[in-house]
Amino acid sequence: MSSAEDDIEDSAAPLIEHLAELRTRLIRCVVYFLIGMVICFTVATPIFNFLTDPLCSVLSSRGQDCDLIFISPQEGFFVAIKVSLLGGFMLSFPFIANQLWRFVAPGLYKSEKGAFLPFLVASPFMFLLGASFAFYVVTPLAYDFFLGFQQFGAEGEAVVGEEVTQGLSVVFQGSAQEYLNLTIKFIVAFGLCFQLPVLLTLMGKAGLVSAEGLGQVRKYAMVGILVLAALVTPPDVITQVILFVVVYGLYEVSIFLVRRVERKREAELRAQGLWFEDEPAEETASEDDPLMREFDEDDDLTDEDLRDDANRDGDGKA
Repeated sequence: MSSAEDDIEDSAAPLIEHLAELRTRLIRCVVYFLIGMVICFTVATPIFNFLTDPLCSVLSSRGQDCDLIFISPQEGFFVAIKVSLLGGFMLSFPFIANQLWRFVAPGLYKSEKGAFLPFLVASPFMFLLGASFAFYVVTPLAYDFFLGFQQFGAEGEAVVGEEVTQGLSVVFQGSAQEYLNLTIKFIVAFGLCFQLPVLLTLMGKAGLVSAEGLGQVRKYAMVGILVLAALVTPPDVITQVILFVVVYGLYEVSIFLVRRVERKREAELRAQGLWFEDEPAEETASEDDPLMREFDEDDDLTDEDLRDDANRDGDGKA
């Protein structure tokens, strides 16, 4: 009885050690994130001013001042907190990724480490690429579309029309928090969309997807990308087309990368002598095995042949 308990305790010890190490890594990740958040909170105003550049550029091209307002007393504080959260995560991500890698790496083989590490490096790069594309290309187009619904004259005067004879002026006076929420939505959405090649290539390396399978569901992927473009972009055809073209292009790049991974895997297996071409197994077995050929011949007999065999057996007994 005691030996069985000792075996249980010995098997539980590695699990407890892994959980303790995981707790340590997570605590360090939280500390890194809090440090990054505090650093970004001290410079929240310059970061927010940088994030307003797309809006200010559009307003400047229309001859308007770039004015944002706080519609509640606490809004300025929450704007700084949101800027700190986003900036703190981006600033601390290399350290967080390092902690996660140091936790996972001891359980991987050398070949697995070499396969997984490039994806760990490519993931933040692709996120930054998507975020930059959203900030410098998509958001200016989106805000230009939204601000096109203002109503005022060339000099900022109220517009007089048949419906409103006294004049009407509809001018943008945006909330700083609402603007920040929409901008972060664009940045995060495009950053995640740009993870598509990384995700599919990693799945292809794990054998979960194939280039042929991705090619066969291409039409369904196009529909899904169109739906995604309609959800994460404003109701502007130009912006939606840009997102569709970019994400679909990433999908085709993913197919190319998965096919390249498959060719590399095939070359390695051929070099090791472990690669076998697919052959029709049933036909080969029936041709090589005499017993299987006999069964096949029996299956080919017609009902009339079976009746003749039965009659011959009856005559022989008689």
